[in-house]
Amino acid sequence: MLGNYITFPELLLWLPLFSGLIIFFIKEPKNAKRWTLISSLITLAISLASLYYHDNNKYLLYNNVSYVWMPYLGSSFALGLDGMGHLLTFLTALSFPVIFAATYKTEYKNANIFYGLMLLTQCGLMGVFVSADALVFYFFWELALIPVYFLCSRWGGEKRVAATWKFFIYTFVSSLLMLEGIIYVYLQTTPTLTAQHSFSFIAFYNSHISPPDQNWLFWLFFIAFAVKMPVFPFHTWQPDTYEQSSPPATMVLSGIMVKMGVFAILRWVLPVFPDAVVHFRNIVIGLSIAGMIYASCIAMVQDDLKRLVAYSSIAHIGLMCATIFATNTTGLQGVMIQMFNHGINIIGLWIVVYLVERQTGVRKLSQLGGLALKAPVLTIFFVLMVLANISLPLTNSFVGEFTMFTGLYQYNRWYAAFAGISIILVAVYSLNMVQKIFYGSSPSETIVVKDINLNEKFILAVVVIFIFVLGVYPAPLFHLTSDTVTTILSHF
Repeated sequence: MLGNYITFPELLLWLPLFSGLIIFFIKEPKNAKRWTLISSLITLAISLASLYYHDNNKYLLYNNVSYVWMPYLGSSFALGLDGMGHLLTFLTALSFPVIFAATYKTEYKNANIFYGLMLLTQCGLMGVFVSADALVFYFFWELALIPVYFLCSRWGGEKRVAATWKFFIYTFVSSLLMLEGIIYVYLQTTPTLTAQHSFSFIAFYNSHISPPDQNWLFWLFFIAFAVKMPVFPFHTWQPDTYEQSSPPATMVLSGIMVKMGVFAILRWVLPVFPDAVVHFRNIVIGLSIAGMIYASCIAMVQDDLKRLVAYSSIAHIGLMCATIFATNTTGLQGVMIQMFNHGINIIGLWIVVYLVERQTGVRKLSQLGGLALKAPVLTIFFVLMVLANISLPLTNSFVGEFTMFTGLYQYNRWYAAFAGISIILVAVYSLNMVQKIFYGSSPSETIVVKDINLNEKFILAVVVIFIFVLGVYPAPLFHLTSDTVTTILSHF
């Protein structure tokens, strides 16, 4: 271990892991739920403390640790936090207590298993964001998938098993492609004191793979990450999985897990395969923009509320992917802060979808309407979140998307123009969603609807506060990620 400190990556990793394992043995549902929420709040407190010590020039030993693991393979259990890692671990730490609190009234069969799997998912996500070794990264990449598979297949809609199986096949097969690529790059690294090759990120960055090899390795990694995000045409698992999963699992998948793919492209693909990035960037940007417009058009004709929000998420992620491959400072900073902003906003939207479905028993837009008279506070919160989804000025999404569009325009103005079509489309389906749910006539399904309680008001208020505070003052996010952007672009 480096130094004599218990580092922040360790705490963020081990707390949800051990808490999840302990909760498996708490049979009383109320106690399992209570201890899960307490554990997630402690993790959030640790993540908040880590932000104070984010400067690795001063607090390197607080943010990095390495244990002897498999020295003869050149792999150590190395964990580290840079600006992007701090941002995404904070998003993960913040999202889980928000999700637990928002769905606190929901009762689950075998609640201890459900909440234990949720915390193991949090552990896997944290592991991906703090890994500093390729083998450790792959381990946590798969670990995050396993509990989500059970969460989606055991709790959810009638077709949850088929949807989850499709999700599992997509992600597992693409992960095997990445593993093949990891092994090949590993064999190109330089010897260490104990092994012929190394799995450390630094060794991967310094591997100097030839351009022809970069070209085929690029696709092994990119497909694995594009499936997770997802990016067109690797997206077809997402709407079915989001529709059939339980609300907490959907929130985790949409708010945090898709960021694994964005994060991995920034952490792996750009620094390790810079020549291939330049060679294939126009193909990827073209696919991403096509996916944005396609997903937005599909969202416009959706009647199912969950599928509408799912396609909306695909459109927003497509812009992030396109901007990454513009490879300029402005664009990459926009992507990093938008990863956080999108996570906050989409979880807020899913919470409202959950509250509407819980009270009405339906989620088809054609069966909803007139909720504004019965639930005015919920209406206000939802409208504010929709304005953030549209990226209205003074909201957090405006900052991120404006910066991303600027970076994309700096690379190619035509790409920015075509991507800009999605701005019009997102306004169309988002405002149409508000009109159909909260205004117009009230069908029989909405007669018994009541406004949200104090706990739900508090949770939605937290989301809205983040939307407007980061919309007015985004400087802390730019400051946190600026060094990471510089490091990534130094490889070009």
